[in-house]
Amino acid sequence: MPVYSMTGYASAQHSTASNTADSETKTTPPSQLGLEIRSVNSRFLDLSFRLPEELRMYEPALRDLLIGQIKRGKVEVRASIETGDSSAIADPSTRLLQRLNSVQDSVKAWLPDARALSVADIIRLSSAEQNSNRDWSKVILLVAEKAVKALVSARQREGDRLAVMLLERIGQLRTLASKAGPMIPKLVDQQRLRFLERWKEVMALTDGTVAPEAARDRALTEATAFAIRIDVAEEISRLNSHLDELERLIKKGGEIGKRLDFLIQELHREANTLGSKSAALELTHVSVDMKVLIEQMREQVQNIE
Repeated sequence: MPVYSMTGYASAQHSTASNTADSETKTTPPSQLGLEIRSVNSRFLDLSFRLPEELRMYEPALRDLLIGQIKRGKVEVRASIETGDSSAIADPSTRLLQRLNSVQDSVKAWLPDARALSVADIIRLSSAEQNSNRDWSKVILLVAEKAVKALVSARQREGDRLAVMLLERIGQLRTLASKAGPMIPKLVDQQRLRFLERWKEVMALTDGTVAPEAARDRALTEATAFAIRIDVAEEISRLNSHLDELERLIKKGGEIGKRLDFLIQELHREANTLGSKSAALELTHVSVDMKVLIEQMREQVQNIE
């Protein structure tokens, strides 16, 4: 399965041809239904709709369509209806004009200072009435399916790019881990020699008052404790295990965002421990470089569904 990003944008339009409305209205002007879908990252699926009144009744159907295709993300759906040709504006029906006049008289009876309806107001109300009389059920679902399909494709393309980037970072982390492993035996050997040198210095100063075997055993004990303290073999083993699981999930695809986020936290924990056990500048650099790569991965994993 592919990897999907939660970030995406898609739009779709559908134009309706003009047709005869009724005996009092010459024609209903052609209209264009437009639908836009934007999505960004979110912990859960968060849907919001901005629809004109004529399309408000179709929100449940749009919600069901999105839930069936998208699992996570903050998704905003915007719809609009526009008249395609201003020259094709239909004449308001006599029935509508009579109703508006009656309503206006009623309003003025209570509010004498109310502004009278303008020609623009009447045209707008006439267009709204014509749009409300249209059956948008088939059209809006057709447009929505087209937009959702485009959105899923856009999220997949972005997810593919994120997957490539994450696999590259995993390879770089493996390289850093392979560098850290061989450093430890060298550091242990160096520290062992340092303790033995200190033992020789102590023996030279004691003039035989301290048993050589006891001093040497103490030096070796200190060297052993140091070796245990700086040993990061377990951390590197766990880090490589997490990297293996990350790579497996990315190649598997699907709904992996939350699991990737958890593994990134574990990677960061191991890199921190590696730095805290560092006994050499080179190992500290490795730990810092790991943290930089892991933080880059964390930012991108937040966008994966």
